[in-house]
Amino acid sequence: MLEGLRVLELASVLAGPDVGMFFAELGAHVIKIENKHSGGDVTRKWKSATEDKNASVSAYFSSVKYDKEFLFLDLKNESDRDRVYALVKDADLVVANYKPGAAIKLGMDYSSLKKHNPHIIYGEINGYGEKNKRAAYDVVLQAETGFMSINGTPESGPIKMPVALIDVFAAHQLKEGLLLALLQKERTGKGAFVEVSLYDAALSSLKNQATNWLMNHFVPQRIGSIHPNIAPYGETFKTKDNRYLVLGIGSDEHFHLLLDILGAEELKEHESYLTNQLRVINRKALDEALQPYFEQNNATELMTQFLECNIPVGLIKTIDEVFADDSALDLVLEEEIDGILTRRVKTAVFKISD
Repeated sequence: MLEGLRVLELASVLAGPDVGMFFAELGAHVIKIENKHSGGDVTRKWKSATEDKNASVSAYFSSVKYDKEFLFLDLKNESDRDRVYALVKDADLVVANYKPGAAIKLGMDYSSLKKHNPHIIYGEINGYGEKNKRAAYDVVLQAETGFMSINGTPESGPIKMPVALIDVFAAHQLKEGLLLALLQKERTGKGAFVEVSLYDAALSSLKNQATNWLMNHFVPQRIGSIHPNIAPYGETFKTKDNRYLVLGIGSDEHFHLLLDILGAEELKEHESYLTNQLRVINRKALDEALQPYFEQNNATELMTQFLECNIPVGLIKTIDEVFADDSALDLVLEEEIDGILTRRVKTAVFKISD
């Protein structure tokens, strides 16, 4: 869909490259500029204990580097900078996420590149906004935007999410902004500067948790997987074969069907569980009442019945189990980088048809 679009990626780690990969998946020609003196993007070296220490790429690096052209340059060198400026003249988009002040020092900021291409669209991801020069790291943002305070349990203490989701949130915001800038350019011929901060992207993603405070002055707490407004929703139960199921029961109808399948019909008339609000108030007692019924059945048998009745219950799967499913494998992109077969999940998973 975006064949012929030229994108220059002056970004590293996750958020910026995730944006670049999005455009590459849709047919754009994406050129990634890497520092030739440091060995390229720092994530090339972010390897797990089992990865080949001599390989030029890591799994982390590969996760957002599909279908890109890699160019190793020294942007402190005038001739290498000129090569970038030449690329900018023919580019449609630039994606950057430099540390505060670095883009200006290197001559890679919007004002500098606009001199070489007045119609360029420049997308920048920063940490805390243009005026705050503090360096940003995902785990720190998770702490300072409330995510860690609500993730975990009272016993576990604050926990970061196991994916750098603040980076992912910011990448999605920048994609949207760049697409709108492209639409505007199509209509007016004008370029644009599109800026997204990790801080703003994080806060915008708090959704109902933020609104619980803004409207009711309720401070969300660490409550594990459970939902503050629905029960049993997020509760997990161990089955006879040592698997775990998670419930997403959001209506009285589903609750009654759940009890029918478990053989726990007597709980239907229990005065503590007649409505969702009562189930929220008495969720701990309900949890204890339901557990024995799950322990009497195997996960596969229960899931077959739950799916037949369209009851929202899920089997908790490990990552290897997830990618044993053909539906997941359909989203995997393969490519050789430096002679190494790499795999990653698509970023553009929407479908558009006539």
